[in-house]
Amino acid sequence: MKILGIETSCDETAVAVLDAGENGFNVLSNVVSSQVKLHAEHGGVVPNLAAREHVKNISHVFETALKKADVGIADIDLIAVTHGPGLGPALLVGLAFARTLAMMHDKPLIGVDHMKGHIYSNWLPNTESHELTSSRAHELFPALNLIVSGGHTELVLMSDYENFTLIGETMDDAVGEAFDKVARLLGLGYPGGPAISAKAEQFTAPTFTKNKVGAPTVPSVGVGVEFPRPMLHSKNFNFSFSGLKTAVLYKIRDLKNTGVEIDDNVVNEIAHAFQEAVVDVLIQKTISAAEKHGVKSIFLSGGVSANKLLRSELQKASEKYGFVFSCPPLEYTTDNAAMIAVAGYFAFRNRPVSTSWKDAEMNANLGF
Repeated sequence: MKILGIETSCDETAVAVLDAGENGFNVLSNVVSSQVKLHAEHGGVVPNLAAREHVKNISHVFETALKKADVGIADIDLIAVTHGPGLGPALLVGLAFARTLAMMHDKPLIGVDHMKGHIYSNWLPNTESHELTSSRAHELFPALNLIVSGGHTELVLMSDYENFTLIGETMDDAVGEAFDKVARLLGLGYPGGPAISAKAEQFTAPTFTKNKVGAPTVPSVGVGVEFPRPMLHSKNFNFSFSGLKTAVLYKIRDLKNTGVEIDDNVVNEIAHAFQEAVVDVLIQKTISAAEKHGVKSIFLSGGVSANKLLRSELQKASEKYGFVFSCPPLEYTTDNAAMIAVAGYFAFRNRPVSTSWKDAEMNANLGF
């Protein structure tokens, strides 16, 4: 079946056409119009501004997606649209557009959970690891999903394709939000995730030489930065990143008070130490939860899943402890409509839900 996916939950206007079946998915088109540069001027996403841009862009993005897929609206079997969670004004644009299409062309319409979409991005064609297909369910489930994005940090158990249980979440800042705030402290701009990662990669670890009596001297570079691993040893699988952000703030203040210039080398070191702390917590919590709940596989998804260190280290840890590991191709880590189409396929296949355009409603606070 051919599914039209529509996504407008935040600052990407996205439409995709997916050819879906029991043996996998073929992305016929996946068009995304990003507003990142526009919102960078404000240091973050402005909901009403995002909605205005969605209104301007959605018709063109829709037409481009159909053209790239070489299909017409008559060829579409199902429309899937994000109905939450997300920014209310932004969600309404995509939902109104989808409802109008469904009504005018007499197409079934299903509203889907944006976060489930991120999980299902692991089912999109993946050259980095195995493809996940319905026929492999016995190898994959139960599964544990680590969802990391600008608005969410969650550990979700998945007993099958459509049954989810939230077992851990952030108590304050989402990990992507923490990256944004620390990037702002370091003068790196928005979005913070890619900026922090790039600076961390430029960090050169301190090297020590020995004096004539064999004692180590002062390191050649580095100011000695290390940050706490919040809630690492808590008795649950929740997260907290607000205190880590504050630790960065205090470290910058203390360095300045001792006369240290916050130059590029220091920024690189702070970015490296912050990223290491975040990744350590995410990996250790995920592996602990996977072992406790006896899962077979670990999935990584969400915008922050594009982080190179997190992807590589979680894969190593998963394989070390015997779990199947999967993460989506980089093009599907950020918000896109292909993942919404996959979520729509499973919701349509597995649950007796209404497909009338009249019943599709927004739920900005939707959760597991």
